[in-house]
Amino acid sequence: MDGTTASSTQLLRQINSGALLRFALQEQVFTAGEAMGATGLTRATVLGVCDGLVDAGWLEEVTDGGESGPALKGRPARRYQLREAAGVVVGLDAGEGHLTTIVADLRGRGLAKRRQSIDSHALGRAGRVAGAQELIRQALADAGCDAGDVLLTVVGVPAPVDADGRSPGAGEFWQLMNSGFDQHLEGAVTIENDANLAAIAEHAQEPSANVATLLSGERFGAGLIVDGRLLRGRRGGAGEMRFLDILSDSKLEPEEGTSDGFGALARKWARTLVRSYGGDTSLRRIPEGDISAEDVFQAAREGDPLALDIIARLGARLARIAVVLSSLLDIERVVIAGGISRAIEPVLERARTLLPENSGLPLPDLVASTFGAEAVVHGAIESALTRFRREPMAFLPRAIRP
Repeated sequence: MDGTTASSTQLLRQINSGALLRFALQEQVFTAGEAMGATGLTRATVLGVCDGLVDAGWLEEVTDGGESGPALKGRPARRYQLREAAGVVVGLDAGEGHLTTIVADLRGRGLAKRRQSIDSHALGRAGRVAGAQELIRQALADAGCDAGDVLLTVVGVPAPVDADGRSPGAGEFWQLMNSGFDQHLEGAVTIENDANLAAIAEHAQEPSANVATLLSGERFGAGLIVDGRLLRGRRGGAGEMRFLDILSDSKLEPEEGTSDGFGALARKWARTLVRSYGGDTSLRRIPEGDISAEDVFQAAREGDPLALDIIARLGARLARIAVVLSSLLDIERVVIAGGISRAIEPVLERARTLLPENSGLPLPDLVASTFGAEAVVHGAIESALTRFRREPMAFLPRAIRP
């Protein structure tokens, strides 16, 4: 056999192995016959590839009683399943004020989750990385795993990220957030913008060809899926919403244009207005410097007039953003994600009433994410699983690692 023929045979076997492993990820226990129907491979090829995947540590043969499919006459069908110990994936939301991690198996089932608050500016880049390493170590221990089990880690950071996982050199904050995790975490490591990961999580839960996921809390960013594809831009800046900073310089939109998130604006506006507000407001019972976004939303639920005014301003802001996104990208749905999403419905209600009815095009639905503060980390897990399903043979299962 010459080198070309050997290489071709090896490539074909790798392709067949990848197809069969992707099938195994979707099934619990399967027979060769079932794999034949799903992959189009011959029985001899399926059995040979399964034996190879068992030897490699990806699959295990099931030998207990019962049959999951029809057997050949006079001979029990061989049955296989994904080897649970082959490896895990890790998702990490490396926010400015928190770290959240999830460990999941290769089918996407969560095995462990950890979260902790941090002060990124006090920790610096090295401290953020060290904190992430320790939190992931704890979550792996909770799941009964260790670092050697990790096949992929996907990290979401509040900064633009290009296709190589780098953030633009300008901007000290971006460099702090994108702290060099890819050099220090386990497995194959991917760095991604946090709003993009939130968009991936939302798209996996409710597929839509044209949707904007607005990740809003302290800061404001958008993950944009247009014609079914995530928009990134040349340097990862798509969805950074910097046009809002430009609007803040306009006398036509005082205090309405900055790219602060809804949570930050609710807090800032309340602290600015509470002293000068002419009516009664329960927010005065809270020390001015301690008023939080949660206080504002709670007061609004109780009918506080100042809080309701702030909700109305936030609603007007969201309506303008929705119209811009709809006009530029023909977005059909706008999702508000992040911790603020649990309380955002009054803002959505106000924004819906302000959307113009004569725009000529259907305007987007405005909805709240159901992931709460975990949209980014769930998107990180989904991103890791998508990469693994696309190229499973690019990874080595735990069984044959040194």
